[in-house]
Parts: sequence; C-alpha cells; structure tokens
Amino acid sequence: MEFTGFPVAALDFYDDLEVDNTKSFWERHRGVYEESVKAPFAALAEVLAPEFGAVKVFRPYRDVRFAKDKTPYKTHQGAFAAAGPSTGWYVELSPRGLRTGAGFYEASGGRLQAFRAAVAHDLYGAELESLLATLVGEGFEVGGDRLKTSPRGYDADHPRIDLLRHRSLTVGRSHGFEPVIHTPAALDLVRDDWRTLRPLVDWARRHCQD
Repeated sequence: MEFTGFPVAALDFYDDLEVDNTKSFWERHRGVYEESVKAPFAALAEVLAPEFGAVKVFRPYRDVRFAKDKTPYKTHQGAFAAAGPSTGWYVELSPRGLRTGAGFYEASGGRLQAFRAAVAHDLYGAELESLLATLVGEGFEVGGDRLKTSPRGYDADHPRIDLLRHRSLTVGRSHGFEPVIHTPAALDLVRDDWRTLRPLVDWARRHCQD
C-alpha cells in the first residue's frame, strides 16, 4: 500500500464531524472515512513500522461508558508506535491539521516514582533538561499532565521542580494545514519528527519503568 498523503477530504470530514457527531452522519460518510482517513493511516503505519516498530492506528469510536460527553466518534485520527509502557511516538490528523509527538502519556505508581527519581538525578535530570531545550529550540512544544503543587518529597525550590510536577511528558508540534500534508512528502514530516524525538523516547524508555 502506497502512502500518498492525507486528502483534503479528510480534514473536511472532521470539520463536519465536529458539527454533527452522530451515527447518521457517520453512516452517510463512512466511505469518506475509509478512503480518506483510514486508508492513508494504514499506509503510513506500514511504511513507518520497519523503523519504529508496529504502529497502531486507533479506532474511531469513543469510549463513552464513564464520560459525560456521549458523542460517539473521535474528531481526530491518531496512530501510536510503542517503545515501552505508555511510551512512544504519536501522529494525529484533526480539523487543526497534522500533528506529531512523542513521550510518555501516563505514569503511575512505580513508573512515576522512577521518572521523578531520574529527573532529580544530577546526570539523568540534566540530560532530560538538555534534550527538551534542544527540542524546544527546534520548534517543538512540551506538554503533559502536571501537578499544580510540588510532589511529595521534593522541595519547591528544586532546580527541576517544573519537570518533577509532570505526571506525563509529551513533546510535539503542529504542521497545521501546510500543503505538504496532502502529498507523499507528509511521510518525511512524520518520520523526521519521530527521528528527532527518538532521544526523548529512549530517555523515557530507560527511566520510566517500574
């Protein structure tokens, strides 16, 4: 399967889905989803897999069992290549265009303790700071879920207190609606960003384990 880019119809589909997130809309436009969203993502995943490992293309359905928002469909399409527990690379297409990212999206218990111990470590914490500074300098943005206060056991004046507050740590950037996303060169955007983010993924893989 050849990756040829993400059609304009894919963005239009999600624009409309945000307005009419219903089963009737989905059934009327299922063919657009299959051809303009699902097929390009499957092709992209196939090309990326030899370098980054199996790439999971997420299902379009929301899990609404415990959600107040009962709209049935996701208004974006994502795919994820795992390098460890809740750790790896991500790509997403939505009404806001194409976005790439990487990091770890969840840590709890022993994994969160291991992350914080690494951040507080003179060598490993400084390594992460340097990685993030380099990525920010290249146009990426740092995100993730963070505590509003200092985590237990760490002083508020710790030199890396902002990083210690993280319960997840992601780095990404948006390519928006650049015409290139509709061409085969979109593969290069995703692959180059994932390669650039590999040091962060490797750091998280080494230090965010139980």
